[in-house]
Amino acid sequence: MSALLIAGSPSERSRSAALLDAVARRLTVRGALVDRILIRDLSPQALVLADFGHPTVVRATNQVADASVLVVATPVYKAAYSGVLKVFLDLLPQTALKGKVVLPLATGGSPHHMLALDYALRPVLQSLGAKSILPGIYATDSQVTLTPEGACDIHADIAARLDDAVNVLVTETLRPSPAQAARFAPVNFADVRCSV
Repeated sequence: MSALLIAGSPSERSRSAALLDAVARRLTVRGALVDRILIRDLSPQALVLADFGHPTVVRATNQVADASVLVVATPVYKAAYSGVLKVFLDLLPQTALKGKVVLPLATGGSPHHMLALDYALRPVLQSLGAKSILPGIYATDSQVTLTPEGACDIHADIAARLDDAVNVLVTETLRPSPAQAARFAPVNFADVRCSV
């Protein structure tokens, strides 16, 4: 089983990246092969000028094609997902997500922007042909705190929702073989600390 984590934050350290790290740990423990795209590391010129042939764009597009599951994380700016994520999604082929399952994650300053997942990001993911889109997970700044030392704390409510989402990905979406299923027993990460 393969999962691609897409970090849609323009910042090197971000709360949305911390959520992705938490999902990555959960998937890895459950036996998934995890790959990443940090959109901020792709060529900015290639993204803005829609250079489909640029090596970083080609590689990222191939990563999307090879994955069976995508986890897309973004900060919310102006009641929508980030601009860097937007330009990346615009470069993907129209059916890039066909047959894929997507878990959207977002972070924002207050609960008021929670609907950005449903009203801004979900329609774009659907238009790219996603087979299914799991219920998104939105966390406020107070639910994912970053420390100066590079660690983060994820509130227990968000950690539990991440546990549930990964359990759905592994047990229902990725459908492991019976031999793998024994390895994929639900894992509780309530007290996990992460580094960003």
